[in-house]
Amino acid sequence: MVGVNGKQLRVGMIGYKFMGKAHSHAYRDVPFYFDSPLQPVLQVICGRDKAGVREAAEKFGFASWETDWREVIRRDDVDLIDVGTPNNSHAEIVLEAVRAGKHVICEKPLAMNLAEAVKMWRAAEESNVIHMISHNYRFAPAIQFAKKLIAEGRLGKIYHIRASYLQDWIMDPAFPLVWRLRKEVTGSGALGDIASHILDLARFLVGEISEVCGMMETFIKERPLGEMAGGLQAAREEGTGVVDVDDAAAFLARFENGALGVFEATRFAAGNRNKNKIEINGSKGSIRWDLENMNLLDVYFTDDEPGLQGFRTINVTESVHPYTGNYWPSGHIIGYEHTFISMMYELVKGIAEGKKVSPSFEDGMRNQAVLEAVEKSSEMKAWVSVSDLLHAALQGK
Repeated sequence: MVGVNGKQLRVGMIGYKFMGKAHSHAYRDVPFYFDSPLQPVLQVICGRDKAGVREAAEKFGFASWETDWREVIRRDDVDLIDVGTPNNSHAEIVLEAVRAGKHVICEKPLAMNLAEAVKMWRAAEESNVIHMISHNYRFAPAIQFAKKLIAEGRLGKIYHIRASYLQDWIMDPAFPLVWRLRKEVTGSGALGDIASHILDLARFLVGEISEVCGMMETFIKERPLGEMAGGLQAAREEGTGVVDVDDAAAFLARFENGALGVFEATRFAAGNRNKNKIEINGSKGSIRWDLENMNLLDVYFTDDEPGLQGFRTINVTESVHPYTGNYWPSGHIIGYEHTFISMMYELVKGIAEGKKVSPSFEDGMRNQAVLEAVEKSSEMKAWVSVSDLLHAALQGK
């Protein structure tokens, strides 16, 4: 197993905007909240814009900055590579990093396609490095508690999962054609960007998906040119271009354990800023969760006595709940940033102990297989087997 320098974990971050800010904050706070076996050190941050990355380095607290990601990977004073760049650069950076023996965390979706994801997973496994894909919503305490209830059999046999991720930030036809809306850079639109999150939650909570039947739609076909300007904001440029990714995707799924799934991801749900919502129904009960009220978990058990049956709302902030004992007293709610802190703690601990972490590149690869199956299903207007796609990709076909 690749080692680290003493009790430090020296981070080389590639990409410095939205996720760069979230990840940097998390590394800094891991030792504050957790008994961390390693001290994350913000060693170097990288971006193409010299002025922008220099400002990020100063603001986030990095010791140095670079404009060439290859230089970051070549540095002997870096143990972990954090990849937060646009999707079309993930594979090249990750493959170079694992060849250099660096541990890696990569933003989602893992790759542009399933073939790339398979190559990245294999390379990381063969290099014997710790690898993680950044699905931070797994680390909301309410989701971890839901996982515990399901694993204990409290919901019984799982019949259904309904999952939707709704946003509205590109509804304005004048919103620019940023990289997230260009297939050559992002691979897919709402499907890869936000459906990948609910797919990961579904696989984490319910199990593997066997087949899907989906549809995808692009509502606005042409937009003014432009680029991201921080967060989900954008700056316009001269000219227009064609939108060649989906604005929305919806699909049905069958799980290997017999459960049925209904999924929806769209950036055209007016009034929904970031509505990541799931409901799971089993033979003994149900759970409901919504990111916009992320500390609350609605739970229903069928064996409650008549007259008292109904969903109860649990404020998942007690010390007995996952991760919450490391933050604040009961009822003192946590936020979006804490999902990253808990995730980074698991990554740091895995590196320190030389143990695999979850979600890993294997999870990213399996998610990518479902995403690709949805795309094929939409094109073919038919059910597509996820396992067949994955098997073929693993065989190099």
